[in-house]
Amino acid sequence: HRAWYALGSVLIRLPTALDAQLQRDAGISHFEYIVLAALSEAPDRTLRMSELAVLAEGSLSRLSQVVSRLEKRGWVRRRPDLTDGRYTLAVLTEDGWDKVVATAPGHVEAVRALVFDPLTKAQIRDLTDIGQRIMRAVDPDDRCLDRSDGLRWPTTGEARHAPPDAAQSSARP
Repeated sequence: HRAWYALGSVLIRLPTALDAQLQRDAGISHFEYIVLAALSEAPDRTLRMSELAVLAEGSLSRLSQVVSRLEKRGWVRRRPDLTDGRYTLAVLTEDGWDKVVATAPGHVEAVRALVFDPLTKAQIRDLTDIGQRIMRAVDPDDRCLDRSDGLRWPTTGEARHAPPDAAQSSARP
């Protein structure tokens, strides 16, 4: 039971702590950051709204409301998908890119301080293995597991907003 309670506490409190950091330092929610970050990593900084909803783990309705707010700030714009008119594309603007670049270092530092700094290198390797095993049980087709191999911690001054590949923890201080 202790392991389950510990995991449950992390699942509830970590997103709240990350959201608080982003609200305080950048004036955006964690969900808004996830949307901006996903677009920043997409080819041409563009994704179908339906795909973006899946990546952000949100409903299309929730995403639409968030994208409307991001549009008002000039960070995202929507346009029809010219290859298939049934879809709408979300496009990260240059101002949106600048927002991601400005926000990423503080967010990375918060993730580092809250998740990785309290752990030893061995614990980080264990956390990576445990997280991957749980995610394979939850969703064997999860694409984030495949993406993590190419991720690394940013060096000072780099704007990298994706979580680090914990297996490459030697790149961390």
